[in-house]
Amino acid sequence: MKSWNEVAIPTLDSAIDFPALTLTNSASGVKEPIQSKPLYRMYVCGITPYDATHLGHAATYLTFDLINRYLRASGSEVRYVQNITDIDDPLLERANRDGIEWTDLAHQQIDLFRSDMINLRVIPPVHYIGAVDAIPLVAAAIENLSSKGSIYPVDQDLYFKVHADSQFGQRSHFSQEKMMEIFAERGGDPTRVGKIDPLDCLVWMSQRPHEPGWPSPFGVGRPGWHIECTAIAIKYLEPSPSEDALIDIQGGGSDLIFPHHEMCAAQAQVLSGKPLASTYVHAGMIGLDGEKMSKSKGNLVFVSKLVTDGRDPMAIRWALMKNHYRTDRMWTEELLLAAESELSALRSAVAQSEVAPTKDLVRAIIDSLADDLDTCSVIDSINSWVGLTQSGASGGDGKSLITALDALMGLEI
Repeated sequence: MKSWNEVAIPTLDSAIDFPALTLTNSASGVKEPIQSKPLYRMYVCGITPYDATHLGHAATYLTFDLINRYLRASGSEVRYVQNITDIDDPLLERANRDGIEWTDLAHQQIDLFRSDMINLRVIPPVHYIGAVDAIPLVAAAIENLSSKGSIYPVDQDLYFKVHADSQFGQRSHFSQEKMMEIFAERGGDPTRVGKIDPLDCLVWMSQRPHEPGWPSPFGVGRPGWHIECTAIAIKYLEPSPSEDALIDIQGGGSDLIFPHHEMCAAQAQVLSGKPLASTYVHAGMIGLDGEKMSKSKGNLVFVSKLVTDGRDPMAIRWALMKNHYRTDRMWTEELLLAAESELSALRSAVAQSEVAPTKDLVRAIIDSLADDLDTCSVIDSINSWVGLTQSGASGGDGKSLITALDALMGLEI
């Protein structure tokens, strides 16, 4: 599937030192340095295209864009892959509700997502893969899991035995009771009769009446959610046999820690005998005016609507970076207004003929980003520099700062 347009990334001075990037690994619960290497493999779970890109989506993809930018700026290659769950129950339900073909709805929303990512200047993935396109990969993965004794039927559907992975639950660290609760809330079916374990997950759903299906060795049907990402990640990130884990970073929103990423990791472990990822990174949730932002509440804020209303995409990006990526936080109009004001002040400052010293600011930006993407400190440092420039300080290079803000922060000044 077509990704979106490449984002031009300026090159920074090769003499700049980049410390090892540290990220909070959800599997360990602590900040860990990312091993220095020439090539990184990063997989970030994509959208289910039944609605436009809301600010929760945007915050997640900005998080991994910052990781991508930092690793690239440090001189490494990043092989970044993202999926699109372009066949799933929410997509079919909305299409049926609105009287539209599900394929048309998916294409509309994918196109809108692409335009949102372009507006926010998010680096596109090297491979952007739809679940429908990946069905042969999914079928092959299921056959491989079956050969290892970890697949069984329930009626005409197929399930994966999660405890075929002896480490199941060690990435998310939830109790059995909590896993059962979350599994039921997030698309699972713990009470289905015939399952060996309530947490076993669906990998192949036989075709239901009035729903699409695709041929496979298991009959006509469609893939389960978790196996889709597992198969795509292993295929398109091309794991190295010499690496301890299949990929370096598995990412998404914090709502994917369980069941999605735990299930993907379990399947990958059984398929390969290796951990899926060295580091699991998760972005916090975005609320609105003191309430959780969700479709059921009808309080989603969409990137496309903000842009249509004339709001600067760079101000949206700035506002989302004003808080730490791992924190659950609130979106307010006041937050966006403050971002617009600060961004305007920055643009005015760098346009001056004389600006405050910039070398230490670039150093501070890099060091803060290296420390688990501490964008709060980055923005504080930038605002302080703006204040110094406004006060008449000189000796800096505005052009070099613009280049650094573009390369590292994705900001078009």
